[in-house]
Amino acid sequence: MAKSKLTADEQLADALSGFFADPLGYVMFIFPWDTEPAIQLVELQSPYKERFPKCKYGPDVWACEFLDQWGAEIKKRHFDGKKAVSPIRFATASGHGIGKSTLSAWIIKFIMDTRPFCRGTVTANTGAQLKSKTWAEVGKWHKLSLTQHWFNYSDSRGAMSMKRVGYENEWVCNAITWKENSSEAFAGQHAANSTSFYLFDEASVIPDPIFEVRGGGLTDGEPMTFDFGNPTRKSGVFFEECVGKLRQRHIVRSIDSRKVFLTNKGLIQEYLEDYGEDSDYFKVKVRGVFPAAGSVQFIPTDQVELAMSRLLVLDKDAQLLIGVDVARFGDDETVIYPRVGMDARSFPISRYRGIDTNQTVGHIIETVQFFRELGKECAGLFIDGGNTGGAVIDNLRHLGYNPIEVTFGGGAIDSKTYRFKSDELWGRMRDGIKTRLALPDATSATGMLLKEQLTQREFGYTLLGNKIHLESKKDMKERLKGGCASPDVADALACTYAQDVMPVIPGELPPAQKVTSEYDPHEAKD
Repeated sequence: MAKSKLTADEQLADALSGFFADPLGYVMFIFPWDTEPAIQLVELQSPYKERFPKCKYGPDVWACEFLDQWGAEIKKRHFDGKKAVSPIRFATASGHGIGKSTLSAWIIKFIMDTRPFCRGTVTANTGAQLKSKTWAEVGKWHKLSLTQHWFNYSDSRGAMSMKRVGYENEWVCNAITWKENSSEAFAGQHAANSTSFYLFDEASVIPDPIFEVRGGGLTDGEPMTFDFGNPTRKSGVFFEECVGKLRQRHIVRSIDSRKVFLTNKGLIQEYLEDYGEDSDYFKVKVRGVFPAAGSVQFIPTDQVELAMSRLLVLDKDAQLLIGVDVARFGDDETVIYPRVGMDARSFPISRYRGIDTNQTVGHIIETVQFFRELGKECAGLFIDGGNTGGAVIDNLRHLGYNPIEVTFGGGAIDSKTYRFKSDELWGRMRDGIKTRLALPDATSATGMLLKEQLTQREFGYTLLGNKIHLESKKDMKERLKGGCASPDVADALACTYAQDVMPVIPGELPPAQKVTSEYDPHEAKD
């Protein structure tokens, strides 16, 4: 039949058949790059601008490279619609903000438009991520495409799908949340004469059984899997796909946010200055690299040791801060930790086990009075408000003191960097240890205990925003199989970083300001 006699849809289908192994060509053809301002964000770079001379705008370089590599894999397999071919498996670890949801939308659209009777499943780490980001991005690009009228797109919770009109049961892609379905929901997907595909967004936190079950959908036809995520975990299937035992079966890509056009380069520079290029934070958030093996310790041992041997410089104007971690369980301790400026070494750290609320209040008052006799008023009395800590705070207020409640599970002031207040406290304490804080001598009993508590805690990053979060005390105890106590002394010291009570002096003090005053904390210990 002559093309002039074909209907508009038949001509469109005929044109799309020419892109069977050309995903990038499809993306440049199907979307209105030259007429829709909303998608004119990135100008094509060489060699792609020469390849598509009629289009000024298009995908970023990294996405063009991904799509072309995918096309090469398709050509390599020569799928004829009958004989099964080996799966195409992509595993892509990336920094933050590269636009992977957009690429995911293009992947889904390409397969749905060029593979009649294909079947797909899409999931993400949470229902909110799936609905508001991954699947919403599919809807955005679908509405902009030339094939919008071919499919019924639904974004209703529990019924997110894209189905070919007239073939709703045979030609379909479903978006489902793994937390709301058993792993069996990912089984039984087959397309012997077409493509069975799976796309996992934020794959690093999707449970291993989900990956395992989807393997059954890769046994016939032209199967494909696409896993995207920030490299936040050093375990699990996504980690194994990218750097472990499954790597040889995957096309692995690592996308550095610095090389992506739309990322915030100013913010990235701040991360670089604050954390350093080789830090785990920068690796995960920017470089798209998994944390180094054995490098998830939140406070490095060498920094703690340096703080324990650091020369103590006395400051007569330094503020007295007192942190109190109130015991939660029978084996935990109530700890009262005084810090005078950068001096967290010179005064006794009080530790108690099995005391009640009134006794705790009494010991805190004794500490405050001790410093008053030395001429030091407490500028900040920070008390852990969890569990019985609330009663301690109430009693102190009733007695005329002014304690400041610290809520470990509360929101962080620096919410862009830290998940909870407890993470931020430890982060600020770590910064002090790294620069000027003087800790107890490593050979003392207190020093040895504090060193153990400070250096045993590990950390990770959240998926949304890559915020720092420390492992819980429960997880730490389980990981160390009872080989550690609750970090009560470290938590008490961390409480002294709950908020600023004096002007922050960046860096080291000039030599002229390093003075030895009449106030001598070493004499005060006697």
